[in-house]
Amino acid sequence: MLNLQFAEKPGLAYKVLCLGAHSDDIEIGCGGTILKLIENYPNIVFQWVVFSASPEREKEATCSAGKFLADVAQKQILIKSFKDGFLPFIGMEVKEAFEQIKQTFNPDLIFTHYRGDAHQDHRLISDLTWNTFRNHLILEYEIPKYDGDLGNPSFFVPLKSSICQSKIKHLIDSFPSQKYKQWFSEETFLAILRIRGIESNAPDKYAEAFHVRKIVF
Repeated sequence: MLNLQFAEKPGLAYKVLCLGAHSDDIEIGCGGTILKLIENYPNIVFQWVVFSASPEREKEATCSAGKFLADVAQKQILIKSFKDGFLPFIGMEVKEAFEQIKQTFNPDLIFTHYRGDAHQDHRLISDLTWNTFRNHLILEYEIPKYDGDLGNPSFFVPLKSSICQSKIKHLIDSFPSQKYKQWFSEETFLAILRIRGIESNAPDKYAEAFHVRKIVF
């Protein structure tokens, strides 16, 4: 199987844009991959954007992003307060937020939601990502939930067990408001990592998976 890496950019940093509808989406969908990128590319730059967060969830999101990006020198964490569950109905305002991001940050890689996600907020963020960034590598992550909308991703990132453990610990520790949800558990997060590890024959048994619509080789 062919392994892909960033092209050589001597002296220049790689820029990564992480987009999530809600406070824990980025971490659930691609937290392990983010930790792996930070480990492999010391000069990496992150912009981390959460679109919907109550005051309580904003504190959690800021705390969590700080943990995941603790070893990143250049980073910007943006937590917006659009109403949870209503993003498609305020699409103009959300679109304007995307345009603001586009004016200030030109990423090499973008993480966003899967377009087939059953949650309406997630789908809108995915649609606006493609509408706004037309010449970028976009990886669409997955969120396990009640809707049963996990698809058949085609892009896999093998992860070491230690990275998986860090991802799950950061999630559980950072989002106490979500612990009452029956799906928000170590078992859930480890299970999806193990399943994707099986599908990709990952050396250390675990992987995160993404949907890729376009990739230029």
